[in-house]
Amino acid sequence: MTAPGHAGVAHGVRAWDTHGEQAQPAQKTSGTSITPGRAYGFFTDTTLCIGCKACEVACKQWNQLPSDGYELSGHSYDNTRQLGASTWRHVTFIEQFDEDRFAERDFDVFASLPARVEPWGAFTAGEQWAEPGRRWLLMSDVCKHCVNAPCLEACPTGSIIRTEFDSVYVQQDVCNGCGYCVPACPFGVVEVAKGGDGKAHKCTLCYDRLRGGMEPACANACPTDSIQFGPVDELVERAKLRTDELRGRGIPAYLYGTDGVLEDGADTTRLNGLNCFFLLIDRPEVYNLPPVPHRASSATGRGLVTSGLAALGLVAATLWAFAGDR
Repeated sequence: MTAPGHAGVAHGVRAWDTHGEQAQPAQKTSGTSITPGRAYGFFTDTTLCIGCKACEVACKQWNQLPSDGYELSGHSYDNTRQLGASTWRHVTFIEQFDEDRFAERDFDVFASLPARVEPWGAFTAGEQWAEPGRRWLLMSDVCKHCVNAPCLEACPTGSIIRTEFDSVYVQQDVCNGCGYCVPACPFGVVEVAKGGDGKAHKCTLCYDRLRGGMEPACANACPTDSIQFGPVDELVERAKLRTDELRGRGIPAYLYGTDGVLEDGADTTRLNGLNCFFLLIDRPEVYNLPPVPHRASSATGRGLVTSGLAALGLVAATLWAFAGDR
């Protein structure tokens, strides 16, 4: 099903030339062409994220999303805190440092380091960044555009559809703000803008940019290629190579959202995988991701059986009560 045009198309994006006569901007910025009918998404390598938040800014700028305010949250450098109706990209900051690291501070930094930790000049020898107790974990989170999307299943109006790029899209002119999609999402991505237009909002995978042959704004802005955009099948192959490389260096890397491919610490097969998947080096819960995300509809059969048994029990109890009165 094809999604309708998005307001962003009016920003001056040129329509993609279906005859291939015009080079797509995405070919220059991400090395890939965008073809309707193929599944596209993100491969987010969390080991490359530096927490710069360029993705957050680019997302808000392109999609004309309002600011989240200027108050400090007190949660590390994370002030946006979570995904929401006006925050479609969110960089998670996870500090993992041993308490004794700060017990006796020494202004001579290098003198205070343990002997086996080498200065930055020879950093790769120790792989200090991958050791629990002495590292930051950073992850740019986003809608996962599930292959079998629970939010789409829960939508009673047909507002949430799957586009020709296999992304999951909320049609704002159809959404009635019922909010059924909110609890259906196992990742807490979708939110109804109660203080705004009262409708559900989330990442569109920059649908308007894809139609214009451009890669999504967040991936285009990422300075380290932590967020990589492309056809999902090609991204998975790229992610497997990266995972093998890290494992060869002794780092416990695995993939999250690949429908079983190198998913040592997770299982997303109930959703048939995610078009936007991640490379992680710690348990999914540490990144606020469920190890085994479920579809709410998968419990429907069990619920019907339970209700049926309860009804039968009630009928049996009623008959027994009437029989006892005779």
